[in-house]
Amino acid sequence: MTDWLLFPTEITGPLAKASRVSPAVRWWLWITAGLVFAMVVVGGATRLTESGLSITEWKPVTGILPPLNLADWQAEFEKYRKIPQYAQLFPDMDMGRFQFIYFWEWGHRLLGRVIGLVFAVPLLWFAITRQLPGGWFAAKLAGLLALGGLQGFVGWWMVKSGLSERVEVSQYRLAVHLVLAALTFAALIWLAASLGQRRAQPGQGTLRPLAGGLVAVVLLQIGLGALVAGLRGGLTYNSWPLMDGHFVPPYADLTRLSPLWSNVFENITAVQFQHRMAAYALLGLALWQAAVAFRLGGRAWRRALAITGLVLCQAGLGIATLLLAVPLWAGLAHQALAMIVLAMAVVNRQALSE
Repeated sequence: MTDWLLFPTEITGPLAKASRVSPAVRWWLWITAGLVFAMVVVGGATRLTESGLSITEWKPVTGILPPLNLADWQAEFEKYRKIPQYAQLFPDMDMGRFQFIYFWEWGHRLLGRVIGLVFAVPLLWFAITRQLPGGWFAAKLAGLLALGGLQGFVGWWMVKSGLSERVEVSQYRLAVHLVLAALTFAALIWLAASLGQRRAQPGQGTLRPLAGGLVAVVLLQIGLGALVAGLRGGLTYNSWPLMDGHFVPPYADLTRLSPLWSNVFENITAVQFQHRMAAYALLGLALWQAAVAFRLGGRAWRRALAITGLVLCQAGLGIATLLLAVPLWAGLAHQALAMIVLAMAVVNRQALSE
């Protein structure tokens, strides 16, 4: 993973030692990362419960309140009944079912607003009271604030794609939305981990390319998972390790769409196959890192072993999710564990920094 992508921090000068950085700054970053983690999980729930299109307008300020009386609920329901998803998928939906999906989406948006406040207000306070480390640390935090604001726009851009000509959001926009959240989460983890105490281990430089590659492949796999979710790909080929009797599907099935490149993003067979192959690649890379780290021993070996264990658990959970045809609990657990794998991979790479 390239360093600029994860907002790495090299603290110099009198604040170079982590012990001189206010513990409040570290806790604030970890708490914000935890909220982003919750945001991703709730976002997964909105997708799996078909709740994402229940709120058909974007009101950053007034939208903080849900409908407060029956007339307001009826007005919101009437707006939803005008979009294709209602007419084509849920024409028999009643008010109770609508309120259920509405609250998932409303909670998702409310949590986004909470994250903005939890990040922005302490950031201003820490800047005014000069509690932030020197160098480029403050600028990187400002960049993260801008990234969070962009995520709000991207979220509405995604929802908008499903309000007129589709019955669900675009898988392209869903992937952008999820990967952007994962990048924000990774950056928060990196910065928080960079403020902890760190002791260099002899020979750890040999692990940096592998550790960076792990972060990159995890992010790629998260993006591929979003494509699978956007296409409802988990509801097809519900067998493992074969897909309709083949480990590698026939070429004709993988390239049925034209132009050829569109198969990468729009062909359910190709998208699920890519997701499976990326999982094997991730596991292989984790095992490779563990083999190299074994010779070093110490903290590097323990981190590599933990990552390998998490990736194995994630692979097993992914297989179970597929075989069970994506029940809500399994889909949410699979997405949550993916973020935990990402966090551990980022912590590992940050610990190997010079």
